[in-house]
Amino acid sequence: MSRIGNQTIIIPEKTEVNIEGVTVTVKGPLGELKRTFKDVVKIEKTDEGIKVRPVEETPFTKAMWGTVVSHIKNMISGVNQKFEKTLIIEGVGFKAVVTGQKITFSVGLSHDVEMEIPEGIEVEVEKSNIKVSGIDKEKVGLVASKIRLTKKPEPYKGKGIRYSDEQIIRKEGKKAV
Repeated sequence: MSRIGNQTIIIPEKTEVNIEGVTVTVKGPLGELKRTFKDVVKIEKTDEGIKVRPVEETPFTKAMWGTVVSHIKNMISGVNQKFEKTLIIEGVGFKAVVTGQKITFSVGLSHDVEMEIPEGIEVEVEKSNIKVSGIDKEKVGLVASKIRLTKKPEPYKGKGIRYSDEQIIRKEGKKAV
């Protein structure tokens, strides 16, 4: 039995959830999210909230059971409160600039790196901090990881782009004899 799958998903006020088969649509104060899941689980709305049950007892179904519940919880919390990831740029001359729907990085490469900002995601840059926010947790995490990949932090001086809560393990470097 799945511990996460057994939980009833509580629907907060000002949030509307529509279920059509395996397609779940969540509307809230910040927007609307829609997702279609595999038909290995049965999603039903009750008086207490939303219940998810597996259709059959297979290892794949058991794995998807908890996953579907987590996705629905993230959809409900996303339309009520935005998800946020903060990244830090470290390095002399390293910077990022947002212009319209593009973000441009100057991170010590021979050229500037440009990246499109997907629809529904907001990116703010303050000095050396980049804040990525949006209602879809998956998109926010994907954009933040793509930003980090433009210049991963190196282990000697820590230069590069890293998450604000990430610890960079530093190496010692060469020693003079």
